[in-house]
Amino acid sequence: MLMKIHLWFISSIIVVLLIGVISTASALESMSRNPYLGAIVVDAATGRVLFEDNADVRGYPASVTKLMVLLVLLEAVDSHRLALDDPVTVTAAASKIGGSQVYLAENEVFPVEEMLYALVVRSANDAAAAMAIHYAGSKEAFVELMNERAQEIGMSNTVFHSVHGLPPGRGQLPDVSTPREIAELCRVLLKKTNALKYTSTRKRLFRLDADEPFVMINHNPLLKTVEGCDGLKTGFFYAAGFSIAATATKENKRAIAVVFGAENQKVRDAKAKKILTDGLSDLVTNAPTPTSSR
Repeated sequence: MLMKIHLWFISSIIVVLLIGVISTASALESMSRNPYLGAIVVDAATGRVLFEDNADVRGYPASVTKLMVLLVLLEAVDSHRLALDDPVTVTAAASKIGGSQVYLAENEVFPVEEMLYALVVRSANDAAAAMAIHYAGSKEAFVELMNERAQEIGMSNTVFHSVHGLPPGRGQLPDVSTPREIAELCRVLLKKTNALKYTSTRKRLFRLDADEPFVMINHNPLLKTVEGCDGLKTGFFYAAGFSIAATATKENKRAIAVVFGAENQKVRDAKAKKILTDGLSDLVTNAPTPTSSR
């Protein structure tokens, strides 16, 4: 009898937990559409729009959010408030972030440079949290820096609530942005000379002193399928759909493409590849012809 009561009690707890998880997940409206929620292609040099389709729609950027994290950190490096060889000690809070991760353990120590590779190549949520806490003292303080920088860039329809882009938990709000504003973020980020060093890396080992280092594989498929592609970042969670910010060069011209909220990853990749390559072709074809001086 006691055993039956015990099992019933455990089952009841599991049901309550499942209801909580389902209600939290369903509370966030799905933004994904077929073929996508919105998209844009711009000239990286001038910001001139080469293609747009519902580019001002607000959606959830998911892990594309990490591009703002990267920008804030690289600007901190440039201003000598942070150094690439600074040691970053992992806190308990950072070690408990789920989703894509490099499985950081509390009190592990890694240099900033390795954390940046983990942030971009692996899209490691735990690395994002560790870097935010290391630099700003807390994730919340770092999010304030992200939003301040977004306003400076002119991202008036963007609000960040996290440093990683994960779906919000109970009582939290999602990160929100638009394809046009993410494209502008990318333009600013690309002015950092070392940004592409991280975004173009397809594969890298993490935790090199371990018997079996962790192999990080970049989530961006366009690095392999689009000639000249060297960035930038993908993002996904169920309500957000599949998103990507990508860039590529051709004949000294660079285009940036952003696709937001596709229902299907293959469709996202195909659309991003087409609009990016078409944008590059337009830039090359319509480039002004140099005039010789006499």
